[in-house]
Amino acid sequence: MPHAEKPGRPNQKQRTRKDLLDAAARLMKQGRKAGLEEIAEEALVSRATAYRYFPSVEALLLEAALHVALPEAAELFADGPPADPVARLDRVEAAMHEMMAANEAPLRMMLANTLQAGLKGDADSDLPARQNRRTPLIDAALAPARDTFDPKALEMLGPALALIIGTEAMVVFKDVLRLDDRQSRKITRWAIRALVQAARTPAATPVAAAG
Repeated sequence: MPHAEKPGRPNQKQRTRKDLLDAAARLMKQGRKAGLEEIAEEALVSRATAYRYFPSVEALLLEAALHVALPEAAELFADGPPADPVARLDRVEAAMHEMMAANEAPLRMMLANTLQAGLKGDADSDLPARQNRRTPLIDAALAPARDTFDPKALEMLGPALALIIGTEAMVVFKDVLRLDDRQSRKITRWAIRALVQAARTPAATPVAAAG
């Protein structure tokens, strides 16, 4: 039976969207050219729910291909690397860079589709416009050292890292700043270290803005 969604639960909506991507990826790995209805059935959601999250099967299959190109946190840290958050975040950055280098064109297309949907007003504000793949990896990288950060600083650190690791940062480096790959990665790794150090410095603990 398709599962019902409850309002006001963004985590559930992210999970539903991920279920659709996972289902599409499974069918793709089987060599099947599935339609949106078949993917919805595989994900145990209704066809109407699938259409709420993705405007077309082409959009779903495009993102599903990217979805499987990035390792899950359990896979990325399966060999138990050091607890040092910088070393672990460097691993996240390397995985993201490898995925983006191999999939730049479809990533740009996915980003363009998201921007166009927002511009046309087609996007459902109640649903996630994109799958958040970077935050689970960043959270997993920081997990062993969580106790070494001030809680308020840690709340700021994750989102700050998400700004510099991902497709949007790649576009800024290449299109706006006109930097090559070596320069871009050097700056990203410098920023990772600077943010971690700032989050661990009591005097630099950020305070959330009011309102």
